[in-house]
Amino acid sequence: MRHDPKLAILSDLMRRVDGLASQRGHVSALRMQDELAQIRHIARAFRLDTIERLAGTLESALSLHGLGPIVLSYLDLMRESLSEDMPEVAIVPMIPRTTTVATLPLRA
Repeated sequence: MRHDPKLAILSDLMRRVDGLASQRGHVSALRMQDELAQIRHIARAFRLDTIERLAGTLESALSLHGLGPIVLSYLDLMRESLSEDMPEVAIVPMIPRTTTVATLPLRA
């Protein structure tokens, strides 16, 4: 199985965005700006332009208006954009299917 670095980066960014959303009432504006700067730099390095732009805009909004209801809107937009970039993954069952009694052939 090959490791997909883009999937790992997208998962890391999603974890960071979800972490900020869950801490919204308990994190300072300075801490949120630091985390957004990291998200923006990662997005720039991997050419995720929408995420970079949203993180930069949210950083600007935080510096002008502080923590407010707009933060969750931007985090939702970032999460939505990340989920669009994630590839569809086929889920393969790990447990083999067993035949049930109803599908077994009857013998006389």
